[in-house]
Amino acid sequence: MKPLLVIDVVGLTPGQVGPDTPALAALARDGFKTPMGAVLPAVTCSAQATMLTGTMPSEHGVVGNGWYFREVSEIALWKQSRHLVQRPQVWEEARRRHGDAVTTAQMFWWFNMYTSADWTVTPRPSYPADGRKVPGIYCQPADLRGELERELGDFPLFNFWGPTADIRSSRWIADCTKLVMERKRPTLTFVYLPHLDYDHQRHGPDDRRSKTALREVDRLVEGLVGAADALGAEVLVVSEYGIKPASRAIDINRALRRAGLLAVQETLGWELLDAGASRAFAVADHQVAHVYVRDPADLDRVRELLEGLDGVETVLDAIGKRAHGLDHPRAGELVAVAEPDAWFTYYYWLDDAVAPDFAPTVDIHRKPGYDPAELFMVPGPGSKLKAVKGLARKKLGFRYLMDVIPLEPSLVRGSHGRLPDDPADGPVLIGSTPDLRPGGDGIPPMTAVWDVVLDHLDRT
Repeated sequence: MKPLLVIDVVGLTPGQVGPDTPALAALARDGFKTPMGAVLPAVTCSAQATMLTGTMPSEHGVVGNGWYFREVSEIALWKQSRHLVQRPQVWEEARRRHGDAVTTAQMFWWFNMYTSADWTVTPRPSYPADGRKVPGIYCQPADLRGELERELGDFPLFNFWGPTADIRSSRWIADCTKLVMERKRPTLTFVYLPHLDYDHQRHGPDDRRSKTALREVDRLVEGLVGAADALGAEVLVVSEYGIKPASRAIDINRALRRAGLLAVQETLGWELLDAGASRAFAVADHQVAHVYVRDPADLDRVRELLEGLDGVETVLDAIGKRAHGLDHPRAGELVAVAEPDAWFTYYYWLDDAVAPDFAPTVDIHRKPGYDPAELFMVPGPGSKLKAVKGLARKKLGFRYLMDVIPLEPSLVRGSHGRLPDDPADGPVLIGSTPDLRPGGDGIPPMTAVWDVVLDHLDRT
């Protein structure tokens, strides 16, 4: 059985494969390249779950990077338990067909804790009681962590997300993957390279800095392809979505609050979103927002309000969700989709003076929605000095608050989440051999990745 390496180059589109990406272009010349259908919402967790299960969100249940957990009246994003994915994953089906001949390494793809893969690595910082955030990784088996950190050093968590996010995190992931491939020899290896996400959202996909990022990630792909060749493995490159220029932010929760539908609680002088007490609120996720409406009698009113917001293109009800494969109990009663150049903020306070203390920090778990402003630092030398002092306090073991993130959505220049208007701006599928090309006519759907992987294993 011939090994297969699946590389997820987040944000890569068919139109970006060319002179700036010689390694990817060479792979496509030897094998194939095709646009791939996107899934709504076009975000990391939904896309990855779709590829790994061969089903849509209506079946696997991953309706976004997070959602409202009705049972506990709490919003949670970026949870990592595999048990949240409600369908079998592709290596589980491969094992059913081929038994223990199939082994799998899952490197930084999401829902990577408590999975049935043989070797897994995922970011997992520690949060001591003194308020610090200590970089770390979670591995299965557990002793894999020590092996990797002895060879590669600590995972650069603060280069994985936040204002200092850069190529160093993707380089560490690529090096980690090459090491696992060489020492463990998995049949299937899945690796996640997030680098394009950073500057494409910061500056827009057409900015010169985003072009530099494209060249940087291509060099990582070149190294991974070389490692695959040395082990006799084929390579499949996938992506989750494309990123388009953005110029408008939609304060969807502020609109719901002004209409008397969203409730807050005052705590220590801050305002906290009270989802359980709200008649309607939104979980903002890039260009898609799940809007949870407690009383069906409010649905028409909420829909009318959403449709009247500048930047909202469409609002999906039960019929619309079903048409997009998004009709799952975890989804909002309504789903708002932004226009191509707009995206949704999570902001719900009406005065920055009462914003919660986590708002100007990198805090992906407490914020009740996605916040791309975390890629920026408040302009000026003062914020950098504050960050240096915070890091010094951290090293000394003191509590610190790294409140250097701007509450300014206009800084964000790129976004994703809606379905692309042009396939050239959406996900891409590249294979090292024509044998990996999906069957059928037209653009393959994202669910076809499941079939490509299984067909390869069945054939070889």
